[in-house]
Amino acid sequence: METPGSQSSLHRANLERVVRAVRLAGSLTQAEIARTTGLSAATVSNIVRELKDGGTVEVTPTSAGGRRARSVSLSGDAGIVIGVDFGHTHLRVAVGNLAHQVLAEESEPLDVDASSSQGFDRAEQLVNRLIEATGVDRSKVAGVGLGVPGPIDVESGTLGSTAILPGWSGTRPAEELRGRLGVPVHVDNDANLGALGEMVWGSGRGVRDLAYIKVASGVGAGLVISGKIYRGPGGTAGEIGHITLDESGPVCRCGNRGCLETFTAARYVLPLLQPSHGTDLTMESVVRMARDGDPGCRRVIADVGRHIGSGVANLCNLLNPSRVVLGGDLAEAGELVLGPIRESVGRYAIPSAARQLSVVPGALGGRAEVLGALALALSEMGDSTLLDGTATGSLAASTPAFT
Repeated sequence: METPGSQSSLHRANLERVVRAVRLAGSLTQAEIARTTGLSAATVSNIVRELKDGGTVEVTPTSAGGRRARSVSLSGDAGIVIGVDFGHTHLRVAVGNLAHQVLAEESEPLDVDASSSQGFDRAEQLVNRLIEATGVDRSKVAGVGLGVPGPIDVESGTLGSTAILPGWSGTRPAEELRGRLGVPVHVDNDANLGALGEMVWGSGRGVRDLAYIKVASGVGAGLVISGKIYRGPGGTAGEIGHITLDESGPVCRCGNRGCLETFTAARYVLPLLQPSHGTDLTMESVVRMARDGDPGCRRVIADVGRHIGSGVANLCNLLNPSRVVLGGDLAEAGELVLGPIRESVGRYAIPSAARQLSVVPGALGGRAEVLGALALALSEMGDSTLLDGTATGSLAASTPAFT
């Protein structure tokens, strides 16, 4: 039995610190592990050797700063995590290992505004199909990250806004999926997961204070403060889409008038172009036509960018992030939308905050949220079970078939 403060308990704690650092980063050199954990280079070297001998980590030659180094990652067969992303029009699922490698990924159309039970039926089916495709034993599933397009109440795990997802009113998404799959499930809104995905794999790497702005059927922001997702006490932090731009403007689905969402979200923007461009428009097609030089589409994209910039300026004045990452289909417009965003930030933000801010497109496109869900599952799993050689939880072999 380990006594707190004993040599054995200190060693165990150091093992867990190293495993956690590698698990969250995907791979690190031994020097990076030492900087991240605060342990000495000699201690890290000994721990890595022990973990390698035990099969917990893999060590491969690499280079850092022009010098030879050794890259440490968790063993590819130590376990897997699953990411599930419910968008307003799609369901995307990814399976990844603990070394941050995506083993399988698939997306299919889905009307998320329909009943939640239909959505979870489809998610369960897709998860099972991808696990079978990877050939990984179900007992290796360590956890699931789940993204939904609405705010999650931190205390109860319930979707906090019935106006956004009326078909999901009163549901507890994590509890529902956990009951179907039999493994730990961690849930967050899609904007937060987009921020997490870009922070781990994309345009937010190495940045400790950023905002990820997603413009789709709604408008949301995932906020990263000091390297961590900020959710607020009730889980509604980042609802940038409901900043009021014009109190006499259009009525928003939240009940207020002139919210940022009513000037930027697809459901409000696309009708502006339908008289001249037809009714089969999507934000993706509008962006494509704008890049091809269509004057109407370019004007609408620029207007959307200026409105988003007004919201970003408010974020700058309140939180002073160093980077804003624009996600969703709109990011594909590049400077057609980023330029107007920067213009509004320069006009409305405090000059010192505006000077420190960079506005960039997301690097992950439509995959940001599902990769963020993988990152969420990775961040929430425990390290003790890895050291004991087992994954947290298991998918029962008797998982029911789909009908």
